[in-house]
Amino acid sequence: MSTEVKEIKKTSEPLFSKKNRKLLSDPLNDSNPITVQVLGICSALAITVQVQQAVIMSLSVLFVMIGGNVIVSLLRNRIPDRIRIIVQLVIIAALVIIVNEVLKAFLPDISEKLSVFVGLIITNCIIMGRLEAFALGNKPGPSFLDAIGNAMGYAWILVAVAVVREIIGSGAISLPGMGQVKFIPSSWFIAEGGLYENNNLFILPPMALVVVGIIIWIQRSRNTKLIEEN
Repeated sequence: MSTEVKEIKKTSEPLFSKKNRKLLSDPLNDSNPITVQVLGICSALAITVQVQQAVIMSLSVLFVMIGGNVIVSLLRNRIPDRIRIIVQLVIIAALVIIVNEVLKAFLPDISEKLSVFVGLIITNCIIMGRLEAFALGNKPGPSFLDAIGNAMGYAWILVAVAVVREIIGSGAISLPGMGQVKFIPSSWFIAEGGLYENNNLFILPPMALVVVGIIIWIQRSRNTKLIEEN
């Protein structure tokens, strides 16, 4: 018995080992789910007209991804291969229902703005991809870190796109619980004798695609790994 325990201790890997830390860092840059893998891009285009929507959506995806990854990892040896996709969808759907009900109860205005897009988290390619490619073959600890890394990689793109669109489109940033925070001084606007005017074009959905495209271009031009792969 003692020999078996020693062998397990030797083969077990620390949660925050170098390999596991890459699960947190790689999705922020080299393996970003949106800019590199081009997954989950629909919400990046649809709900980034306001920063608060992007933040709430990011937190929702974070909750669902962590819960989904950990639960599937815990059940990985008990899920029959033939119905694994169905089981994954049921787990994600249950977590999304929790998110939706919490938003309706505590943030009804944002819940109404996000509307159908919260429900579409169920079919988010990032979440399904991580469950299938990682959680099913790894322990709960690494699966937890993988979920955080990919959710944060998704989140920073959403927030970055929303910041650009909202500042240029309305001259302000809307934050959860704070309302709109003016970013550009009123004295800069043409109505007050300045030279600036909001560009309402950035509020329209096509500009989300343009901003995401610019972020992809900047990232790929600065990252030598991605250049070599291409």
